[in-house]
Amino acid sequence: MSLRLGFSFLVALFLSPSLWAAECAGVSYPDKDSEFGIELKLNGLGLREATVFAVDVYVAGLYVEKKSMDGGAIINSEGPKKLILKFVREVPKKDISDAWSEGFSKTTGGNIEKLRTRITELNSWMDDMRIGSVLTFAIQDSPLLSQLNVEIDGNRKGTIKGRDFIRPFLSIWLGKEPPNAGLKVGLLGGSCG
Repeated sequence: MSLRLGFSFLVALFLSPSLWAAECAGVSYPDKDSEFGIELKLNGLGLREATVFAVDVYVAGLYVEKKSMDGGAIINSEGPKKLILKFVREVPKKDISDAWSEGFSKTTGGNIEKLRTRITELNSWMDDMRIGSVLTFAIQDSPLLSQLNVEIDGNRKGTIKGRDFIRPFLSIWLGKEPPNAGLKVGLLGGSCG
């Protein structure tokens, strides 16, 4: 009987969703992912809210090699990272593009001239997001190669190079002025929502 109980416990442990996934606002993410052949851990989930009515827009999941509660440390760290946005609301392409432009303006102190061409390129890849759309940013940041790969619903859109782009990009979520405070708190391992 104890062998059967032990087996049942192992099966329950193996199938337990709390060990294999995290959830925020009804959206689930696995605890691990990989990018560039390296295993990444889920650092946290954050909920993007918009307007004075705190309307849910997307749930973001941040994957890193080494978990951290320090946004600056993640922004400035080398190695792969992955940011995945799962939309829970329809968002027009123009609103997404405006959000990127506003975010970069905040993270660069308004000095976006040297990034303007790459921001325009990023904006050109955006689509109207539907409920369930997934926007994925895979980041490699090293002395030899710094690039941001962009996918929408699994379709590769393109790559933007340069650490001078990647770090202000990550700062949109993890910097001093995130779109909403709860989003940053969640991505840094705090409660989501």
